[in-house]
Amino acid sequence: MNQPTPAIVSQQAVRTLPRWALLLLCLAYVVPGFVGRAPWKNADITAFGYMLALFEGRTEWMDPLLAGMAPQTDGLLPYWLGAWALQLAPAAMPAEMAVRLPFMLLLLVAMAATWWGVYSLARSPGAQPVAFAFGGEANPIDYARAMADGGLLALIACLGLAQLSHETTSYVTQLSCTTLVFFAAAAMPYRRAAPGAAMLLGMAGLVLSGAPTMAIMMGLGCAALAWLSPPAEATCASRGWGLAWLASTVLAAWLATALDLWQWRIALPPLGSPEWASLLRLLAWFSWPAWPLALWTLWRWRKQIAHPMRHRHLVLPIWFAGLAFVAALFTQPADRALLPGLPAIATLAAFALPTLRRSIGALIDWFTLIFFSVSAITIWVIWISLQTGVPAKPAANVAKLAPGFVPEFSLLAFIVALTATVAWCALVVWRTSRNRAAIWKTLVLPAGGATLGWLLLMTLWLPMLDYARSYAPQVQQVMAAIGSPAPQCVATYGLSRAQLTGLEFHGQVATTQISTTSENRRPCDWLVADAQMWDATQDRALQRDWQPVARIARPTVKNDQLLLLRKRTGR
Repeated sequence: MNQPTPAIVSQQAVRTLPRWALLLLCLAYVVPGFVGRAPWKNADITAFGYMLALFEGRTEWMDPLLAGMAPQTDGLLPYWLGAWALQLAPAAMPAEMAVRLPFMLLLLVAMAATWWGVYSLARSPGAQPVAFAFGGEANPIDYARAMADGGLLALIACLGLAQLSHETTSYVTQLSCTTLVFFAAAAMPYRRAAPGAAMLLGMAGLVLSGAPTMAIMMGLGCAALAWLSPPAEATCASRGWGLAWLASTVLAAWLATALDLWQWRIALPPLGSPEWASLLRLLAWFSWPAWPLALWTLWRWRKQIAHPMRHRHLVLPIWFAGLAFVAALFTQPADRALLPGLPAIATLAAFALPTLRRSIGALIDWFTLIFFSVSAITIWVIWISLQTGVPAKPAANVAKLAPGFVPEFSLLAFIVALTATVAWCALVVWRTSRNRAAIWKTLVLPAGGATLGWLLLMTLWLPMLDYARSYAPQVQQVMAAIGSPAPQCVATYGLSRAQLTGLEFHGQVATTQISTTSENRRPCDWLVADAQMWDATQDRALQRDWQPVARIARPTVKNDQLLLLRKRTGR
């Protein structure tokens, strides 16, 4: 027997969030972090290096290499997207900005697919609120739109989404493709063309992004959902969709096999390892504040979960979130494995909204208000200290942590940050004075606060973050030590993919890996080596060929050192 739904929602509670406000919130979240910054270490600048190599024709498209080194993360799609963007971008556009354009679109696609996925699930019969005895319950379409607004707000509010979604890596393409597959499975009872296209693009994109196993598991789960769903809940043939999912899964497996993208990366931490505590901390903050609401959904809808096929709005996000959770447990890095699960966790969080008690909503509001307001004040106080020296303590702490950093003032960044802060204050006033009945009201402050914090970091603190997280300061010191004229080439020894890209990009020099053969031990006049690798080398003849000139550390990480050497004359 189908259990009664715990959702009690009136028509007054499903007022649609103004489209202009939702769009502006998404843009305010997406644009900062992609615009105006240098490539950051390690994954971001490493991916940028492979994109440049493809664009300049220094490597093969089907087997990208950087100084003979294959990518540490599997997948070809992100490198192709960056290289294609470089080919299409105007010559005047900076290369680091050009490669980010497709990833900006991918993040917007993930947001749109999340909204439409929640909208489709909220239309299913098992998700509908209780019908009132005398009418006045929420209209199904209006209810679905309000729930979709809540799902998107929950996604934006997730703390772990901010940095990783603004990198040019395979994890962003995995996030976008996962949400496409999620949308396809959610919308298949109501549409044909859009879910079909999303299914094919999402499954192929996951394989090409280095996640073929996830694609197979998602495809099999969606096929089972299509086959087992009650026919009354679908306007399209369920078995037809089941066959389509099975076919797309087979195609995904064939594509992964043809391109040799199957990789075994399971690495379960041993029992008693401190990695378990680190993983628990990651799970606690990464999807905050969506995960407590998701757990509340599982509790309040527990009777419906006992009949999963009648409540696809629960079983589908549980499957996708569960896959991401298992991937985070068994693969590294765990945070990037958890990233594609955020849309599903946000969806579960959205279905908590019709069941929340007023006291719980008030607790979330007050906690969010205090947390993000204090965070914003802290960011402003440190920025003011850097600009004026008052108060003195924050500026002194920054000077200690980032020696050599020189603060700079940007009028545009100041205006944007000030506007965002005023908008936050207006949002707080709006939340406490009007529209208390709106079902998505509980997630307005978390999403607005997360956007505010990210935007302030990417405007007021951007010069400081660039100084701390890019290779530019270190490479600039290397080039200053070499002096002028700039060398035609620089030999390298033991540099990582990120260090090598940083040297080539920020130093604007051609590099060549040093060879240990006697014929090509000294290809250039200058050599830049990883200090630890050089100190550990047993090749004494190689060390005699080069004379150390300077040992240069990254300003914020003293053990990350580059050793500059010059070719010994007369040898």
